[in-house]
Amino acid sequence: MKIKFYKYQGAGNDFVLIDHRESPLKNIDTKLVAKLCDRRFGIGADGLMFLLSHPDYDFEMVYHNADGNVGSMCGNGGRCIVAFAKHLGVIDSETNFLAVDGAHYAKISVEGNWVELQMIDVDHIQQDEEAFVLNTGSPHYVKEVSNLERLDVYTQGYNIRNNDTYKNEGINVNFIEQMPDHLFVRTFERGVEDETYACGTGVTAVAMAMAKKQNQIGKIETPIKVLGGNLQINFNYDGHKFTEVFLCGPAEKVFEGEIDHL
Repeated sequence: MKIKFYKYQGAGNDFVLIDHRESPLKNIDTKLVAKLCDRRFGIGADGLMFLLSHPDYDFEMVYHNADGNVGSMCGNGGRCIVAFAKHLGVIDSETNFLAVDGAHYAKISVEGNWVELQMIDVDHIQQDEEAFVLNTGSPHYVKEVSNLERLDVYTQGYNIRNNDTYKNEGINVNFIEQMPDHLFVRTFERGVEDETYACGTGVTAVAMAMAKKQNQIGKIETPIKVLGGNLQINFNYDGHKFTEVFLCGPAEKVFEGEIDHL
């Protein structure tokens, strides 16, 4: 049996997408997903998403990490599946869809390559020594560093993700450097177990952590540079709660094809 798939990327965060509304694909397991995401023996991706029908929403997003396991919310994946839904004709310029962390609103440009995705509200940030820890749909550890371009993100991120505090549930580890007109961010992602070119929930967490650290109040727009390009986070912050949170950035189809599934 052949599986029809699409490959999308959002700021270098890449995904396999499958229209599962009427798909013949059954018995989805972690081994199959991991094989499809494998960069040498499969299609290659940071994660895989199924687009499903839902009676109360335009569609449902089911996300799997590259290791095959069902994942928590993926922000760049959410933006890519919105672009995918537009490509399929499921939505036009706006949508309300369901993900693992609840309902999400999003809007997409006429050209279909710029997506603004509303993320969950956040009202709790804790500290782990100098780092911030918060959940923006996925759990994140945020640490400010200097000379981030030369930092060994894999080794340091791996060590934090697997320390006694976080090893059981896992955590995404974000390193940030304050630049004159933007934040530079690099992320080690759990589930991928490596550095990725971008992380949507990660840059959202970074923007919130820095707003809290710098006592920024009001409507805040934060430009962010990642290895795969540029993103922007917009939200309102009253000193206690982050609301009207939007992750904004590109979402583009790379290619589509078929792959054999035995």
